[in-house]
Amino acid sequence: MAEPARHRPRIVVMGGGTGLSVMLRGLKEKPLDITAIVTVADDGGSSGILRSELQMPPPGDIRNVLTAMADVEPLMEDIMKYRFSSGEGLAGHSLGNLILAALTDISGDFVTAVRELSRVFAVRGRVLPAAGEAVVLHALMEDGTLVSGESKIPEAGKKIKRVFLEPADVEPLPEALEAIAQADAILLGPGSLYTSILPNLLVPKLAEAVVSSEAIKIFVCNVMTQPGETDNYTVSDHLQAVYDHIGLHLFDYVIVNNGEIPAPVQDKYAEKGAKPVELDSEALLDNRYQLIADRLVLFRTYLRHDTERLSHHIYQLVEEWMSRRSERPVV
Repeated sequence: MAEPARHRPRIVVMGGGTGLSVMLRGLKEKPLDITAIVTVADDGGSSGILRSELQMPPPGDIRNVLTAMADVEPLMEDIMKYRFSSGEGLAGHSLGNLILAALTDISGDFVTAVRELSRVFAVRGRVLPAAGEAVVLHALMEDGTLVSGESKIPEAGKKIKRVFLEPADVEPLPEALEAIAQADAILLGPGSLYTSILPNLLVPKLAEAVVSSEAIKIFVCNVMTQPGETDNYTVSDHLQAVYDHIGLHLFDYVIVNNGEIPAPVQDKYAEKGAKPVELDSEALLDNRYQLIADRLVLFRTYLRHDTERLSHHIYQLVEEWMSRRSERPVV
């Protein structure tokens, strides 16, 4: 009797911001069933204005992820990213954010709006907000001061001790919990550690679902430190921050860049207070993380992950994990 065909690997990607969107452009080309769970803590710029004035979750990170995973013409992608540079009340707004705001008003629900826009854009996978309501992100600094608001935390210029959400008991979407329960792989990063990655894990039931999942868990570390957020952080410092908030070593694999970044590029970033994240391999191995290091950077206008190489490593890890799991004897 023939063995049943194996399903497409199911991968849950959690985060927000530019790093997540860049990575998803590569991952969507792989034969994967992708669910992106995106933070709803953003309170800056266009998202912050819409969040405040329309009492809706911030659309910016969701819009970026939808665009990254969409199967649309380049012109449509440009339209979604278009930002008005003038006009009273319009200046600074992204058209994609306004479309999501309009769909939320039409449908009466932000989650439904995201679902409908996903259908219109032929999104390769699912995009889910981490919760159906906006949350406020707070940061307690090492000097004891409290900073409120995702956009204000990096601007404080102080070392972050921990971050937390308000409301603390925010409920995740049932679809997000279901996706995590069914996942073969759970992926966090790249992105702003305290303001894009950790907010997802601070949603209590989401964190519990990730911890209890038998999926392979992968962390993709940033290439550069982020001023006001991860100044002077090594790779292991990023993982220690997750440990400090969750209380355990969450990941099986850590993917890092070990490619050289040209001096002129480093100088350009140094002007803004950023530098390459140091790979401290010994500390990672001491904590029993499996390390995947490769040349994973590209530089055009900005430093970005090489999505093709990064996606190759992720897909290979997930395939190997599923193969090993299928070989386990049934008890």
